[in-house]
This record gives sequence, structure tokens and C-alpha cells, in this order.
Amino acid sequence: MPPTIRRATLDDADALSRIGAETFTETFGHMYPPQDLAAFLPEAYGPERTRRDLADPAKASWLVEADGVVVGYATAGPCDLPHAEVTSACGELKRLYVLKAHQGGGTGSRLLAETLGWLEKDGPRPLWIGVWSENYGAQRLYGRMGFEKVGEYDFVVGETRDHEFILRRR
Repeated sequence: MPPTIRRATLDDADALSRIGAETFTETFGHMYPPQDLAAFLPEAYGPERTRRDLADPAKASWLVEADGVVVGYATAGPCDLPHAEVTSACGELKRLYVLKAHQGGGTGSRLLAETLGWLEKDGPRPLWIGVWSENYGAQRLYGRMGFEKVGEYDFVVGETRDHEFILRRR
């Protein structure tokens, strides 16, 4: 049976916090000194932050579950990327991760479609994504969905700065 995707609620805050930290660490943890990762994870994925995000009506998150276990997630909301053309009308795919053991088979694409659909539920609008400059697979996927590189910025993890691309779809 394929993994299920459902909208997260406040009751899912702990699960969402855990999968966020787990997928970030699995995907990027090897790139950072332990002290940088230790400083970043509670700030970015701590339960308090997750509860605030889930309580914000302008944001939404989804969980991917396989056999009752959370194996991925996505979060979307108003765009806060550092680009001069970002306005209050813009939406952003903030995070989309699936554990490596559950990638393939279209789960990530289904999750992306669900998230982009929510971002455009009131009609088309500019959508934005920040993506690591060396995540070529994600860049190809987003390119197929009409996103184009329009800028760059530094993503800060502790004392480490990652080179990120800003993508936009009009």
C-alpha cells in the first residue's frame, strides 16, 4: 500500500518536529560540525516552533505515513525568502522531505502536488522555493514544475553558511 499524505494538526506537533529533525539530519547532517547541527535543530524543528507554525492559519504542513509511521512531511506558507520581488501575496514551499528509505515511487511528487495545490487554493500566485545550490535532483524536479532560479542567499546552520538558490514560479 502506498504511503498516505494527510494535513498535520496541532496534535501532530511532536511527530512533525521529530520527522523534521530526522530528515534534515539524514539529508544534510554530514555537512555540518556537530555543534552547528546541535544549535540549528532545536531552533528550526523544536516542538515550540512546530506548534507555532501549526497554529498559524497562513501556514500548513502535511505528514507522509507508511504503515502508521511518519516518514516525510512538507510545510508551506507566506514567502519570507530574501528577494526584492517577494510580496505578501507570495507563497513558499518551505520544506519537503521524505526519508531516503521511502523515496521513489512518486511519494515526493504527490506531496509536492498537494502542497502546491494548497498554496494556490485561492488561485494562481507567485510561488517560491529555497533550495541548496548542490541539490541538483530537487532543482530538476522544481524546474519541471515551472520554477526558475531568480536569486541566491546564505542559509545559516549554526556558524555554517550554505549557498542556496531562490526559485520562483509565476
